[in-house]
Amino acid sequence: MTVFAPWQQRVYDQLVASADAGRLGHGLLFSGPARLGKAAVAERLAQRLLCERPSGGEPCGRCRGCLLLAAGTHPDFHRISFVPNKEGTRLRTEIVIEQIRRLSEQLSLTPQYGGAQVAIIDPADAINNAACNALLKTLEEPVAGRYLWLITAHPARLPATIRSRCQRVAFAVPGRTEALQWLRDAGHSEDTAIEALDAARGHPGLAREWLEGEGLALRRQVAQDLEQVARGQVGVVETAQRWVADEHAASRLGHAADLAVVEAARLTEPGRVRSLGDWFDRANRTRDLLRTTVRADLAVVELLMAWRTSVGRHETGGAAAGGRRR
Repeated sequence: MTVFAPWQQRVYDQLVASADAGRLGHGLLFSGPARLGKAAVAERLAQRLLCERPSGGEPCGRCRGCLLLAAGTHPDFHRISFVPNKEGTRLRTEIVIEQIRRLSEQLSLTPQYGGAQVAIIDPADAINNAACNALLKTLEEPVAGRYLWLITAHPARLPATIRSRCQRVAFAVPGRTEALQWLRDAGHSEDTAIEALDAARGHPGLAREWLEGEGLALRRQVAQDLEQVARGQVGVVETAQRWVADEHAASRLGHAADLAVVEAARLTEPGRVRSLGDWFDRANRTRDLLRTTVRADLAVVELLMAWRTSVGRHETGGAAAGGRRR
C-alpha cells in the first residue's frame, strides 16, 4: 500500500474519523493544487469504506472488496473521467451529461456488496453545464451509504450550487521544512531538493515530478538558453527550433515564463519589471498558440527576439541558474 505524504495522511485520518463517527458527507469536494495527492486520498478512503474487514483506519487489502477494487472490477465503485469520443479517435475534453445520468442510475441501485457505493469524478471542473445540472439533482437527493466525491484543482470553475452541496476537503501546499524532508525521504539530495522546491515555488509534488522526470533538467536548459540568447551567444532561430522539436515545447515555454517572474522579482527598476511582466504574458500566449495551426517555431522565434530586446541590453545571471546567481 502506497505510503502517504504527511499532508495526505493528515487529511485521510480526519476523513476516516468522520466516517467512523457517522459524519462523513454524502458529497465531498477534494480541492487544492494539482500533484498533492487528492485522488490517492479519495481512492484510499473509498477502499476503506468498501473493505469488509478494515483494520483501524486502513483497509485490509485482502478481503473480496479490496481485491475487486484493486482489479478495477468492484461493482460498487464508480470512476468518472474523460471517455473516448463517438469516433473513438481521442478522449473527450469534458465530462458529459450521459456519463452523469448513467452514474445517477447506478447510485440509485442497492449496493451489491456491503452497504456503500462510492463514485469519484476527476477532474470535476471538466463537467459541462448540462452535466452539472444532472449532477446537482443527485447531490440534492442523498441516499444513505451513497458517496459522490468530486476532485478538482480549480473549484471556482464549478457552479456555486454544486460547491455549496459538498463538504470541502482542502489540500494545501505544506510548509517548506516538511516538504524538504519529504523530498529527502524520497532519496533526493539536499541540494537538488532545495533547487527543485525553490523552482516549484514550494510545491513538493511538482518538485518531485521534476526531480524524477526531465522537468528540472529541462528548466536548467531553458534558463541557460535564455541567458545565452540575451547575450547573443546562441542564435534565436536555432534555439526556437530546438525548443519546439519534441513533446516538451509547452513545458519549455512554461519554464521560460516562470523564469521571467523569477528575474523580475529580484529587480527594483519599474521599467524592467514591466518589460518582464509583458514578456511573461507573451510567453504564455505563445504556449497557447502551440495548440493551433500557427507555426510554433516562428512564434517562438518572435518570443526569443523580444527576450533579447528587453533583457539582452542588461546584465543577466539570475534566470540562467534557474533562480540562482553564479
